[in-house]
Amino acid sequence: MNILMLSSTFPYPPTQGGTQVRTFNLLKYLSQRHAITLVTQREAHVTNTEIAELQNWVDRLVIFQRPPDLGTRKGMLKKLQRFSLFLQDGVPPNVLNRYSVEMQNWIDNFVQTGKCDVITCEHSVNEIYVKPYFQKQVRTLVNVHSSIYCTCRNQLETGTSTNPVRDQVNLPLLRRYEQNYCSKFSAIAVTTQEDKIQLQEFNPHKQITVIPNGVDLESFPYRSKDPGGHRLIFIGAMDNLANIDAVCFFCNEVLPKIQARYPDANFEIVGSRPAPEVLALQQKPGVIVTGKVPSIAEYLHKATVCVVPMRTGFGIKNKTLEAMAAGVPIVASDRGLEGLAVDGANVLLTALRANYPTEYVNAINHLFTNAQLREELSRNGRQLIEAEFTWDIAGKRYEQLCLQ
Repeated sequence: MNILMLSSTFPYPPTQGGTQVRTFNLLKYLSQRHAITLVTQREAHVTNTEIAELQNWVDRLVIFQRPPDLGTRKGMLKKLQRFSLFLQDGVPPNVLNRYSVEMQNWIDNFVQTGKCDVITCEHSVNEIYVKPYFQKQVRTLVNVHSSIYCTCRNQLETGTSTNPVRDQVNLPLLRRYEQNYCSKFSAIAVTTQEDKIQLQEFNPHKQITVIPNGVDLESFPYRSKDPGGHRLIFIGAMDNLANIDAVCFFCNEVLPKIQARYPDANFEIVGSRPAPEVLALQQKPGVIVTGKVPSIAEYLHKATVCVVPMRTGFGIKNKTLEAMAAGVPIVASDRGLEGLAVDGANVLLTALRANYPTEYVNAINHLFTNAQLREELSRNGRQLIEAEFTWDIAGKRYEQLCLQ
């Protein structure tokens, strides 16, 4: 097939964040048997070397400059203008932020001249480039990394919204938006059953397929030994709001209680582009912020326990899958374990679940003192990843969805 993939996020290197990881690895799988034209945008941090390396994975790479961010325009008038556009057109500001007229014109011409069999939108923010009539000419697929309506609702419910008044007003608009854009597509891919249920409610007659994220097992080999000790780790892009909230919550509410029992306990925050709030956490005893590192797996292998204290953010978490693949025992919230069967009746115990500070303290203490439990979670986690969550498995399902 000739596949046109749309990704306003530059998907390389596949270590920058969840969007890049999913997009690149699905692209990598499809490129083995199909001709891929990737249309993407370049931001300031993208290097010429990264462009050259991404070029090796596609037949044609088309790059446009990222438009100026509308969100940087300050003042009440600008905010009212953005909200007015949302009301009028039904398109959220974060989608309009990435919209390029030049990119739209190129895509329209490419489709109209019959140069592709399938269009895939890698992340729902790219849906804006797909015209309703495209469905009559080609198969159209949107790869929903996570429902923005569900994310907004969850942030309001958990008190993690940065602007509750705005989000309360936006919530019904986001519901309308997801319902409308999904109607343009022949098929919809989501990462979890939870997102499928929500989008199916909006679009009961649409084909919606769950395709979880995966792990590159070569990049995340199983660790050779249990290091013991009292080393905690969190991994993820550290300019992501959900990740920022998670580490701030853990450092403020959980870590001091752990250190009261284990004074030598430390907490390593590993990931690129740490926000100022994350860098400020280094002032707390035992907190280490690394920024970007050459190999996340090396840091995981040195950790006693990986914590995933997410309070918001929908979809399967790559960080959880990667830690399991590396053989690191996990303590995580319901959000951090979304889409995974890790405990309960007839399920191998694969991670310990915690949502409140006392639960985290108890679970981490249990793992610090029980080498046999650490070994059990380590072994079961790797087994789960190998059986269900590799990029080959995800890529095969994605290819089948494109071919239907």
